[in-house]
Amino acid sequence: MTNDQSQITNVVEDDLLWERWRCEVDKGQSKERIDKYLAVHMTNTSRNRIQTAADAGNVWVNGQPVASNYRVKAGDVIQVLLDHEPHDYTITPENIPLDIVYEDDDLLVVNKPAGLVVHPGHGNYEHTLLHALAWHFEQNAKMRKCENEKIDINDPSIGLVHRIDKDTSGLLLIAKTPEAKAHLARQFFDHTTERTYNALVWGTFWEDSGTIEGALARDNKDRTLYRVWDLEDCPQAKEAVTHWRVLERFPYVTLVECRLETGRTHQIRVHMKHIGHPLFGDDKYGGTEILKGLRTQKYKQYIENCFALCPRQALHARTLGFTHPRTGQRMFFDSQWPEDMTSLINKWRRYEQNTLG
Repeated sequence: MTNDQSQITNVVEDDLLWERWRCEVDKGQSKERIDKYLAVHMTNTSRNRIQTAADAGNVWVNGQPVASNYRVKAGDVIQVLLDHEPHDYTITPENIPLDIVYEDDDLLVVNKPAGLVVHPGHGNYEHTLLHALAWHFEQNAKMRKCENEKIDINDPSIGLVHRIDKDTSGLLLIAKTPEAKAHLARQFFDHTTERTYNALVWGTFWEDSGTIEGALARDNKDRTLYRVWDLEDCPQAKEAVTHWRVLERFPYVTLVECRLETGRTHQIRVHMKHIGHPLFGDDKYGGTEILKGLRTQKYKQYIENCFALCPRQALHARTLGFTHPRTGQRMFFDSQWPEDMTSLINKWRRYEQNTLG
């Protein structure tokens, strides 16, 4: 196999794309899914990241984008492209405080604050959760005086088992060994984990509970956003299911619990917008508009004050349940709302009291 891993600037058709990786498949190669093939042959990446790149149209074969289930064959020329200039994503330790809820030799559960990016990406090359974990692992190794046992967060076979958005707060699961990551990832794939989120959304739900089903893929007009697609129009869209139930009703907004059956990027945010209930304060999906309520200046100022209290989408990863990969023990964690979301919800409670009073 010829393998040019030098990061070469490349122009593809009319769009400026940068070539991160290229290879020609060996003559003796049997047919194999491209995500599996690239996970073996590329360094410092994972199958999940390759699938994400394919969903974004950044994995090409013989000059055309392909889905992650494309089966490579002998002679194929594979390119992995970027829509921004290549950058070194090697993670170095940074002393960023972590709220570690639980830790043992196999895994950690972290309570992530809103505003902390989970992993490096375009525009966020430093100051992420992974940089904080690198520091944590380094300090632990020094304390135990076993530098040779330091966990390398750059190893794709360990680390994040799932992800939440930068401006979403709450619980995250991190694997410290390849065995733990494989076991935990299987639980997520088989939907045997338990995850619930609390969200404040615009509008009133007349039912007490329900289910949203809608396949998700990137928006063809804005690649930073996702939307619900008909699979006939977008075959690469991924099925997504969100179960919701009402926790508390206020005038013009509702506090809901969302239970994920699948874990797609922006799933709750997109599904809620799809049914007409964008998350309060969600600037990407219309939640920073005054969608419900009065037309008075006083009410407008009230909503602006609410946005200032919680200047992000009002979404918190509340609970996390899974089976421990080594002991087989069922584990469950609950994270209280952070201060910004608590203040926001209490403000709506006072508004309701004053309105009804």
